[in-house]
Amino acid sequence: MHDAGVVLGVDVGGTGIKARLTDADGLVLDETRVPTPRDDPDGSRLAVLVVDLVRRAGTIRPVDAVGLVTPGVVDEAGGRVVLAVNLGWRDVPIRDRVRTELDRRGIGVPLAFGQDVRAGALAETTADPALAHGPVVFVPVGTGLASALVVDGSVVSGGGWAGEIGQVRIPSGPHAGRRVEEIASAGGVARRSGTASAHEAVLRVRAGDPDAAAVWDDCVAVLADALAWTTAVAGCHTIIVGGGLAESGALLFDPLRVAVAERLPGLRVPALRPARHGDAAGALGAGVLARRLLDARVHA
Repeated sequence: MHDAGVVLGVDVGGTGIKARLTDADGLVLDETRVPTPRDDPDGSRLAVLVVDLVRRAGTIRPVDAVGLVTPGVVDEAGGRVVLAVNLGWRDVPIRDRVRTELDRRGIGVPLAFGQDVRAGALAETTADPALAHGPVVFVPVGTGLASALVVDGSVVSGGGWAGEIGQVRIPSGPHAGRRVEEIASAGGVARRSGTASAHEAVLRVRAGDPDAAAVWDDCVAVLADALAWTTAVAGCHTIIVGGGLAESGALLFDPLRVAVAERLPGLRVPALRPARHGDAAGALGAGVLARRLLDARVHA
């Protein structure tokens, strides 16, 4: 026998996968990071990798449930990724892919499925009682850009279509025709600055590189546009900014707060704060989904 309630949360990102094993008290037992499979249009390689992560976690503690979250337009009820631009997925039944692979390996654990940003929002808001009421927006700025709206503790899914702010095309100006996330994301900053990562671009900005600084300023401006429109529509009192770009701290938050306020004359300006869980929010949220599924089965 073992203590029930051990769950594995698996967060599939555009470039990497984070898996976190936690017990019933929320204690982190293990954390693993591996690259996301490339050239995997049907998700079959991912399914094998997820099962390998489950088996690895099982050598540490028996896993009672697994939560899997992916990016993009996700139909949670149907278990399908309708569209995930960064993974090259279109209408992929990823939950069934993983379920089939688990069964093939003789692993019968319950599997919860969701979208990464909404799962991250769940992790961020449930961790802070001050965020339990009113509209709160979670915006992870990572390989791509998306958002999740939480209203009085419930995440708005919009049938899977809510929050895809990174896919909106910029209508005018120097970036006209590009999608928002091509400019306002960690991936976009790295590509446009010619660096291996956004972190390297940040180091160049801090060192006074004018080209990197121009790319950074573009990112802040386009991100502020997206957050201002989101605020005007949702009336959110707080925006939680996560993802890799949020780790730059004041370099991002100081100009972003000014830019968002400038775009909202006469309106309530939301508090901008860094994510509590950093880039682990998605994996933690996946664990929350797994635990909820486990609890529902126990009390059924």
